[in-house]
Amino acid sequence: MAIINTPLAAGKITFKNRLVYPPITIAKASPDGKVTEDSLEYYQDKMRGGHFSLAIVEHCYITQQGKASAGQVSIADDSKIQGLAKLARVIKGSGTKAVVQMNHAGSCTTQEVTGMKLAGPSPVKNPRQGGVPEEMTKADISRVVSAFAAAAARGKAAGYDGVEIHSAHSYLLNQFYSPLTNLRNDQYGGKLENRISIHLEIIDAVRKAVGRDYPVFLRLGACDYLPGGNKTQDAVKAARIFEDAGIDVLDISGGMCGYVNPENKAPGYFGAESKAIREAVSIPVISTGGVKEAEDVEALLEAGVADLIGVGRTVMKDSAWAGRTIAFYR
Repeated sequence: MAIINTPLAAGKITFKNRLVYPPITIAKASPDGKVTEDSLEYYQDKMRGGHFSLAIVEHCYITQQGKASAGQVSIADDSKIQGLAKLARVIKGSGTKAVVQMNHAGSCTTQEVTGMKLAGPSPVKNPRQGGVPEEMTKADISRVVSAFAAAAARGKAAGYDGVEIHSAHSYLLNQFYSPLTNLRNDQYGGKLENRISIHLEIIDAVRKAVGRDYPVFLRLGACDYLPGGNKTQDAVKAARIFEDAGIDVLDISGGMCGYVNPENKAPGYFGAESKAIREAVSIPVISTGGVKEAEDVEALLEAGVADLIGVGRTVMKDSAWAGRTIAFYR
């Protein structure tokens, strides 16, 4: 049997195959961040047939200040649980596991979107988009930690099989992780261990909110692909620390350049980073990026690039792609 169709038991969560629908922004939420009928119909279409082992719902903002863009889903208050629960049922009704991603945009947004001043680890212009944020105080950081924990509790209450902490694509936690945007000289800045202190506080708070047995994922923007930014060795070191802190699955993507790799356009273009991380940890690793053909998935699995392969934009264009791919290897 091809690897793509083999199950993977990973402690707290079991995957029926190796194909993942990754968190892709569809911008179909209401102005106040509620899941809409358009959102439900979109996911129903993509999940039809139950060909994915897992679907990770697009990044949901945990506070108004952390909203990234118009049409984004909110997980910032209890009034959103009902809509999120409907979405979880749509995904799980197809036989696919459902995880919801939690995010704070930090400086990767605008005041027009949030109605608030930009916040970030340091007053440095975001390399991807946005202006110069105000430097977050320790009290600000504590509030963000609490907001992630509260959001995780809502995700669990809504019936999701797990939650994912977003630290990629130049959003807030990626900004702390990257030496390009984190110039702090306190316990949250400087060496790598300090730059991921906020991550460890969030992981601890989330774990307390959802319990020891509930799956918690983390999406890591492994490399910045910019001079002076994070490199693969930094990602490997961070991944080991996150595993020790209790993360169950690592979802590897790009950093300050967003979800592209300017140095590699081949299928699985974050493969070098995800493979190095997979070889350093014992928890499952997801790799997403540039997969277009059925053969790409199996080739990446055979090469040991990751345990699970995410395919998003190809499926956005062709809802039948996953079904054809799974059937191709039966």
